[in-house]
Amino acid sequence: MRIMIAIGSDHRGYNLKEHVKEFLDKEGVSYIDFGTDSEERVDSLPIVSKLCKSIQSRECERGILICGTGLAMSITANKFKRIMCALCHDELSATRSREHNDANLLAFGAEMVSNDTAIKMVEAWLKTEHLGGKYAERVDMIKALEDENMK
Repeated sequence: MRIMIAIGSDHRGYNLKEHVKEFLDKEGVSYIDFGTDSEERVDSLPIVSKLCKSIQSRECERGILICGTGLAMSITANKFKRIMCALCHDELSATRSREHNDANLLAFGAEMVSNDTAIKMVEAWLKTEHLGGKYAERVDMIKALEDENMK
């Protein structure tokens, strides 16, 4: 798969991030790791910021964020223009986030999903394309709201 993925986690998501990176390596998917590099406590906001800016600049096409629940990172990521971050908990939600919403960022929690579920979500999310049609109209409406409200 020829795509550049941005990946990042806080300390609570570090071990699962490393597991996901092993999967990406096995699949030949290129990525940039925006941190963290240990289980030592770290503030996730700078990691999310650098990762989202890499997508905005098109250095990376898509991104993956992992923290304890996925909540703080997904909320923070969605403060960045043109970031469509989907907090997912299973393979179906990851698939639908791409098909229906063209999500360019996947978030999940290391305390919420197993290693196996995380890999299934990442695999589905990477392989799923946006369906377009009525879903493209929805994405366009979301972008218009974003333009109106994120000056």
